[in-house]
Amino acid sequence: MLTLFAHRDYARLFAAQVVALIGTGLLTVALGLLAYDLAGAQAGLVLGTAYTIKMVAYVGLSPVAQAVVQRLPRKAVLIGADILRAGVALCLPFVTDLWQVYALIFVLQAASATFTPAYQAVLPDVLPDERDYTRALSLSRLAYDLENLVSPALAGLLLAVMSYHWLFLGTVAGFVASALLVARAVIPGLRGAAAERPFRERLSRGLRIYLATPRLRGLLALNMAAASVGAFVLVNTVVLVRGGYGGDARALALAMAAFGAGSMAAALLLPRILDHVADRPVMMTAARGLIVVALTAGALLWRGGLPGWPLFLVIWGTIGALYAGILTPSGRLLRRSAHAEDRPAVFAAQFALSHACWLVSYPLAGWAGQALGMGPALGVMAGLAALGLGMAAWLWPADLIDAPVHAHPDLPEGHPHLRAHGGRRHAHPLVIDDEHRAWPTHG
Repeated sequence: MLTLFAHRDYARLFAAQVVALIGTGLLTVALGLLAYDLAGAQAGLVLGTAYTIKMVAYVGLSPVAQAVVQRLPRKAVLIGADILRAGVALCLPFVTDLWQVYALIFVLQAASATFTPAYQAVLPDVLPDERDYTRALSLSRLAYDLENLVSPALAGLLLAVMSYHWLFLGTVAGFVASALLVARAVIPGLRGAAAERPFRERLSRGLRIYLATPRLRGLLALNMAAASVGAFVLVNTVVLVRGGYGGDARALALAMAAFGAGSMAAALLLPRILDHVADRPVMMTAARGLIVVALTAGALLWRGGLPGWPLFLVIWGTIGALYAGILTPSGRLLRRSAHAEDRPAVFAAQFALSHACWLVSYPLAGWAGQALGMGPALGVMAGLAALGLGMAAWLWPADLIDAPVHAHPDLPEGHPHLRAHGGRRHAHPLVIDDEHRAWPTHG
């Protein structure tokens, strides 16, 4: 996996992702402390509103932003989004009213909704080999998990010697460093006529391709399965640890570290597994395992009370591993489902639709935990995950090959396509786009 860093452009883009994630992690800690300063005991409500704004921006603005910037150079888009995020972070220490927090968070998340899918769509062009790209997806998963561990620890060290307001400068530094690293990378331009399409078509094209592709419809259902159980972990772990076990902040950090460690372990193993096993069996098996573990843990919490602390950490680590087993291969499906010129639109559709799943599961996990108790709530979320798995099996059946086979009986002798295959009237897979035009795909 480390051989990927021999690709200088990929190494710079990966480093940009890492420093931006660390900056985002510092922002999360600082924002919580700022909310407490402004709202006191109502800080939880403020943060809940801020995170809802984040999800609404992700769901509603990602396809719009992609359609707007598609005519611009991709490097300029990435750098511009980073600079805008840095500017917002620089303003946050000076706010005095909650409406200012909400407005700035909306602008920041709008920039993230532009940056992230654009960044994800660049990687397949920088790493055209699928084995390399698979390993890059695992490294991205590792980066997200490491950020969950490194950023809080770094914030704790900094807060020991400075005010939390200075954490915002750390966020600014992360986004500026990301912009500088992107500026040094060579990013291929988009080919084809994608940028010349009317705005209305650019706006809807990614979603239409996504929903017309069986494997991507299945991916959306699997996103719902992962988000259902993942939301329970992210929303209710603090309640279980602090209220159930009586643990302190270190115990909460350890529980979340167990979830992250499981995810990282799966990310390290998946490239070798995906070299030998197709994406669908890996993702469906992970989803089944996630549901079984969640149902078992829910029944244990409901009927037997809290498990022992070591067993709880094992359960959380297992959930993290299965969660990563569903999500990590998703980029391969997106890469395989669109031409390079359409990838930004398709990745933006995935970004919006996957966060729509979280927009549903976050409040449901919180409400169920409060109204039903932890055990039944985990059972409810596991049931929603099972519904997602069933939809995935229906929308993306196992016997559906990636593309139907077609031939060329209508082409005249000497046609360039036939000459490319030695004059043979061969059959090969066909991919159909959202407008039912066809293009061949080989391999």
